[in-house]
Amino acid sequence: MTLKRFSLADQTFADIIDKNYFYVDKTRYIYELWNSEENSFFLSRPRRFGKTLFLYTLNELFSGNRERFKGLWIDQSDYDFPRLPVLFLSLSMGSASSTILERNLIFTLKEIASRAKINLRVENKA
Repeated sequence: MTLKRFSLADQTFADIIDKNYFYVDKTRYIYELWNSEENSFFLSRPRRFGKTLFLYTLNELFSGNRERFKGLWIDQSDYDFPRLPVLFLSLSMGSASSTILERNLIFTLKEIASRAKINLRVENKA
């Protein structure tokens, strides 16, 4: 039996799956949330407790990337992996100043718009 490596670095769901790291399958909980009648959810967990990884997992799932979920609970369920519009924006993008944060946000929003084939116009402040 080969043991999987455990990643201590910040990793995305795609990185963990692609590099065959140890992953605790939470896809059943995602499925249950998706099929519940609730409209919104509040994720409250201690620091370094997997909130961002959970959001990266949602991003992959709702982007229709079924191949990354092979062998996980949700792959065996009746979930059909539709491609849904996903706006994934992380504010942990290095923001030493408000100017750097603004520049990083604009860059990230332009990337998201480009992938969605949306023409994004950014107005300069006066």
